[in-house]
Amino acid sequence: MERPELINPSVCLKILNENELDQVYEAAITVLEKTGFKMTHKDAVALCQKSGCKIEGDRIRVPREVIEQCIETAPKGFTVYDRLGNPALDLSGRNSYYGCSTGSPHTRDYETGEIRPTTYRDLEIGAHLSDALPNIDWVMPFGTTQDTPQDASFLYDFEACVKNTTMPVMFLSESVKDSFYIQSMAAACVGGKDALREKPFLMAYPEPITPLFYPDEVVSRSLLAADWGLPQCPGTSQLMGATSPVTLAGGVVLWLSEALMSLVVLQLYKPGSPTFLSGNFGTFDMKTSVSAVASPEVSMCLAAQAQMGQRLGLPTWGLAGASDSMIVDGQAGAESAFGILAQGLAGLNLIHDVGYLGAGMVCSPEMLVMGDEICGMTRHFLKGITINAETLATEVIDKVGPGGNFIPEVHTFRHFRKETWFPTIMDRSHLHNWVSKGKPDINHRVREKINHLMANHKPVPLGDHEISEIERIRSEGEKALMKDK
Repeated sequence: MERPELINPSVCLKILNENELDQVYEAAITVLEKTGFKMTHKDAVALCQKSGCKIEGDRIRVPREVIEQCIETAPKGFTVYDRLGNPALDLSGRNSYYGCSTGSPHTRDYETGEIRPTTYRDLEIGAHLSDALPNIDWVMPFGTTQDTPQDASFLYDFEACVKNTTMPVMFLSESVKDSFYIQSMAAACVGGKDALREKPFLMAYPEPITPLFYPDEVVSRSLLAADWGLPQCPGTSQLMGATSPVTLAGGVVLWLSEALMSLVVLQLYKPGSPTFLSGNFGTFDMKTSVSAVASPEVSMCLAAQAQMGQRLGLPTWGLAGASDSMIVDGQAGAESAFGILAQGLAGLNLIHDVGYLGAGMVCSPEMLVMGDEICGMTRHFLKGITINAETLATEVIDKVGPGGNFIPEVHTFRHFRKETWFPTIMDRSHLHNWVSKGKPDINHRVREKINHLMANHKPVPLGDHEISEIERIRSEGEKALMKDK
């Protein structure tokens, strides 16, 4: 749930001033009114037309009053639960929660260092580690399985994930049919559809296409999630310089236009449906044609997203703890730390992709564990400095006096655990101790921690009945999806 000790309004990042936020908002309204977006979903088009939108072929143009009415009906923050029914994520204000990476076809094997196709076992490991790590708060399936039937791979991805963690899950899907089966599997974990609606631990991730295209299948997935009362995070992706303007301001305007597009369709369909003001950013590297996920521009644009979401009262979506490096090295550490700190300072709500390497094409357990450490460091920093009579410490300063030391003081004992951040994999050893241990580097300590957590942490398991049900639904869904091909 909310971490009140970590929310210090004095420790923050604002990338835009109020006048600049106004300009971005007005520009996005202009895009939706003048340019509009492409959508052919018959039911959604009919809703838009009924609300007063202008329909010309497959182009939908949305008046300001419709947009602002839909912003008003969207919930201003909401709670997501864990699989056990406990409040887990308070998605309001500047509350930030970090989650693992997802969707990659490759995994870096933490035992061999080999980059290879992602397996079902890799997703089990990712969920298991996420469940054990203290600064990972929610999960997505840790990659996309390449050793399961591809037409039903998203069903296997969710199964591997939910069997190995109790944390909230954001799921990926390809069609309204596999979405239905995944949602049914989630319902089976908690006692049925009504229980899932009352305390949702599942979040949907429909992905409209940049620029300004809302495909029928994506609309249907969004409407299905709304029918089930699930929070959803529309994930358009700005590739700045390719699918989006190369200027950061232009990318932010196009993102906001698409975020509002998704919000309008959803709120017209079911007012009050919980949704994020969300979207992704990537930098199109003109030298390599790679979509860089760890560039400073990504965090700058996401910081602007955070500010706009805070202004409109809507939860937001970040991307940090990722690297464009192929291995866990100095580049990976620097890029991961930069994104985690910058986006924590910005106050983005759900920050995903802790654990990515290779510009989002490789999931890495080592990167996930190292990212968790950086998230802990960041959260300590975001607490800021507590100023009161006790922490100003004038009495103990007077007691110790010139030339003394504070080690034996009760004041020190009372406060040192809270005031000081203690690493678990970063090394603060004396030189002779480090040498005597064989000069281990951080990669060695990360692998040791992974092995320890995999051997000793035991996620709360699903019951036999729940396991039987989700496997039955997965099998039924697999047959239906294979039949469609």
